[in-house]
Amino acid sequence: MTLNRQWRMSKRPTDLVGREHFEFDQSKLREIEDGEFLVRNLYLSFDPTLRVWMNEKDSYVSAIQINEIMRGTTVSEVIESKHKDYQVGDKVLGGFGWQDYAISDGKERIIQTRKIPPNIPATMPLSVLGVTGITAYFGMTEIGKVKAGDTVLVSGAAGATGSIAGQVAKLKGAKVIGIAGSKEKCDWLTQTAGFDHAINYKDENINQALSELCPKGIDVFFDNVGGETLDIVLAKISINARIVLCGAISSYNSGQSYALKNTSNLIVQRGTMQGFIILDFLPRANEAISALLGWIQSGELIFQEDIQEGLENAPEAFQRIFTGKNQGKQLLKIAEPEH
Repeated sequence: MTLNRQWRMSKRPTDLVGREHFEFDQSKLREIEDGEFLVRNLYLSFDPTLRVWMNEKDSYVSAIQINEIMRGTTVSEVIESKHKDYQVGDKVLGGFGWQDYAISDGKERIIQTRKIPPNIPATMPLSVLGVTGITAYFGMTEIGKVKAGDTVLVSGAAGATGSIAGQVAKLKGAKVIGIAGSKEKCDWLTQTAGFDHAINYKDENINQALSELCPKGIDVFFDNVGGETLDIVLAKISINARIVLCGAISSYNSGQSYALKNTSNLIVQRGTMQGFIILDFLPRANEAISALLGWIQSGELIFQEDIQEGLENAPEAFQRIFTGKNQGKQLLKIAEPEH
């Protein structure tokens, strides 16, 4: 019988997540039954929201339980099947978690299993054509309602979602400014991704920089960070500004909410601030994928993937997105396809 290596959550983190919060073990795979198929995971995606799910309190999905296989979205290959809709060699996207193999009936709870077209590179359904890109697209176009002439600000701008969101805004005719955490990331934003300006929050005063770059205010703020950055921006919004709450990574590890002081400016400026969960937009995923793929093929949209290797290194790969070490979408290569 095949041995399956697995990472399980062994205790809940109260600060920065690390290897000490997981247990690496292995178990024997059972035989698949009628209506099931066996996949081997090829690539694993890491998303900041996983850290929220590791807390004891349920969020928009149930919390990960102690000793549960760590959740995660994967690109996988079907290697055995007794399911009429899945054949050996099919590449699929699914919520198969931090492990080598998984048995499925195609009805996963959070990430619905779907086949990947053979002409799509294996990693793209986990990055620019996956939840990351879909989030950026709908967050900017549907929640942010970006339009030509807008001044758009993106926090976490060099990250997987922020970088795509900013480029979507630029393609819609907006002036785009990004906030990132290193000179290297800021240079990439302006020299490669096409942002008009970038602010290095570790070396620059965000408040002062925004006053200089946005003298007439900020029309759309696509926020991945929350906390003090969000508060600073609220004081600088324009009339009818749209604040898109995509993430709050500044508080994910501490679990402490930041007390915003400038929310009254939403009243004065008639602004709106709206959070969203990408699960609400997944029925329209093909709309976003079509637009994103068109821009990629025309060379108008670029993306970065940071690919680490080895299932045994999953905790360290996950931690990278909270320490700023990743360059773009954080992925982990687990295995090569057999077909």
